[in-house]
Amino acid sequence: MATKRRPLRPNLGGSGSSGPQSSNSNMNFRPGGPDITRSEARGTRPTAAPTSIREILVMGVIHLCKKTIFFNTDLKVALYLGSLFIISLIGDFLPFPKTYFARSDNLFNLYFVKIGWGWTLLFLVPFTVLSSYTITCGDMKRMLRHHLPRVLIATFFWFFWTKLFNIVETSYGRCTTKGYASKSSCLKAGHLWQGFDISGHAFILIHSSLVLIEEARPIIKWETIKEHLRNELHNRSVSETSGSNPLRALNEEQIRSLKFLYNRWTPIIRTLFIGMAALQLLWDIMLVGTMLYYHRMIEKVISGIIAILTWYFTYRFWYPTNGLLPEAPGNGVFYYQRESFVFKRPTHLPSCSTQAGVQVSPGGARANANGQWQSGKLGGQSQQQQQQQQIPTFMGMPLFTNVKAAASAASLLQAEQKKREQQASLES
Repeated sequence: MATKRRPLRPNLGGSGSSGPQSSNSNMNFRPGGPDITRSEARGTRPTAAPTSIREILVMGVIHLCKKTIFFNTDLKVALYLGSLFIISLIGDFLPFPKTYFARSDNLFNLYFVKIGWGWTLLFLVPFTVLSSYTITCGDMKRMLRHHLPRVLIATFFWFFWTKLFNIVETSYGRCTTKGYASKSSCLKAGHLWQGFDISGHAFILIHSSLVLIEEARPIIKWETIKEHLRNELHNRSVSETSGSNPLRALNEEQIRSLKFLYNRWTPIIRTLFIGMAALQLLWDIMLVGTMLYYHRMIEKVISGIIAILTWYFTYRFWYPTNGLLPEAPGNGVFYYQRESFVFKRPTHLPSCSTQAGVQVSPGGARANANGQWQSGKLGGQSQQQQQQQQIPTFMGMPLFTNVKAAASAASLLQAEQKKREQQASLES
């Protein structure tokens, strides 16, 4: 049997009033106005603007590019080394059929691999400048000091290693015909120079791919900056002083600068990221061709190891180290790439993973269906593991079954946020 819905605010306007005031008492929504208190103002946070079809398509392409370029980097490095060894070894003993791509004057070798670092810089420099300038809220000095040097360092290593490869080949080689002491004179005479030619092709392709992967990381959770801006502007408009918004520590000028730069440069940053993902995929495809047709196995493996060690030294050791410049990609005056928090069940609450009809006490004892307490461990878990039981979640969000659980989770969030703010202040 259907029943009449109870008004949300039955006391508004009084029972004896008439007219518009009495009609408000039967409304099933919370009306606005000056009579609404802060505790009653629920659901007032601004919502996102409608998304256009074009925006949906762009985000679909961005998502596909992220899946491609942010493939597990450690696994990709292992695949680079393994394929360099196995495919190159097969190519040395079982030569593959000569195709157009085996020729040194093929289109891809002349206009892509030979000037591969130039193609990398074509997308890398503007993406690094625009993304870093945005997350530093328009601080040009910070961008030039903390982020742009990474491109210069990568360029230095490219120049240093390729020149060293040429020196090794020239110094420890000989001409196929006697009478020519230098490589240049040997080649001018139409002869061949035989030396230990460390593969510059494999080095530049692997080096470029790894640099593109690491420098593209600011695009991760880039869309959340818009949401953080919207929420922070709303909080400041209603004088909200608490919260975990990463933009909380920014001043008004930084907020205005971030909003302007984000709206202006985001379309270009997305376009550059798509180009970087496509270029990185092209480098991986051309690396396979290099494994099949160019250089010997040992020459390609050594060049691959050098490229990987260079990447590890810079992006896994140098840049993440606190106090050393430049900073890692994505670091700015705020942190928008926060990891998802893990909500632990408080110790004073019973475990949520008990079996039906069984209760667990804080001391580790359990009661059966008759209410008699028994000592022991439930399911073989220790007391410490039971205390760290996670709060039940739905679609990744915690389900708070009572006020104590919600309060405990909120305190964990605040403690984690304070720790991150202290870390950020120490680093700056």
